[in-house]
Amino acid sequence: MRKNSLKNTRINGEVQRELAEIIRSGIKDPRIHPMTSVVTVAVAPDLKTCKAYISVLGDEKAAEDTLAGLQSAGGYIRKELARRINLRNTPEITFVLDQSIAYGVNMSKKIDEVMRAMPAREEE
Repeated sequence: MRKNSLKNTRINGEVQRELAEIIRSGIKDPRIHPMTSVVTVAVAPDLKTCKAYISVLGDEKAAEDTLAGLQSAGGYIRKELARRINLRNTPEITFVLDQSIAYGVNMSKKIDEVMRAMPAREEE
């Protein structure tokens, strides 16, 4: 089976949707920041492992606490995922902090600052 097959793409989307729902409503750990989102999920073709890229809107400490909370709740998350999705194997989930959203917001702010400074330069 190819890595980017249609079946694997559907499984990635389904796991991402269910994982986001489990994190949003199923986990009561106070370390997990309320503004946590699952950016993308990459399930291996053999369904044994899964990398979940997590983004946290907040500071570095909130992101680290959220990652620690998710890793400690890994067993519960895997059990819930197995209950909600009927797969041959339930993947072992590895959580990875994804800073791409924060990076995009930061770059957008810098572009806005440069654009605001441009008309002032043209007047000179």
